[in-house]
Amino acid sequence: MKIGFSYSRCVRDIVDGKVDINDVLVIIARTDFDPNNDDQWTGIWHGYGGGGSASMRGIFSGSNPEWAGTTAEDEAQYRSVSIELWESGKLHQPRKFGAHPRRSSYIWVDTGPIGHEQYQQPEAVQQAWQNYLVLNALTRNKEQHYG
Repeated sequence: MKIGFSYSRCVRDIVDGKVDINDVLVIIARTDFDPNNDDQWTGIWHGYGGGGSASMRGIFSGSNPEWAGTTAEDEAQYRSVSIELWESGKLHQPRKFGAHPRRSSYIWVDTGPIGHEQYQQPEAVQQAWQNYLVLNALTRNKEQHYG
């Protein structure tokens, strides 16, 4: 499972096929928008350089052009991924709660204890692993089995 730290870069990786959306536990984004809202989506799409429109980027958020080089035809796929993340509860936006996280140098981190089945773990670690498995099961769309 992966935790993402950049909405635009993570969505780009999913759209490009570098990361399977089913392997995403959560993306902790610096955004504050609803991808189902047409006006908010337009701001995000153009703010990240979607559709390749430099003039539109200036009108909107002025974000990094993470989606530069995409075409207007790509928009439906970017929005679909965004909506799926939103509706599955995998898009966490701290700004909605008054926090203002800094841009992370990390795009993704992998989760899960390494070699958990090989060692006798303290009870707290075992409980944390069980909690992770429950969260994983609640957020997965395809079946996976763990040790």
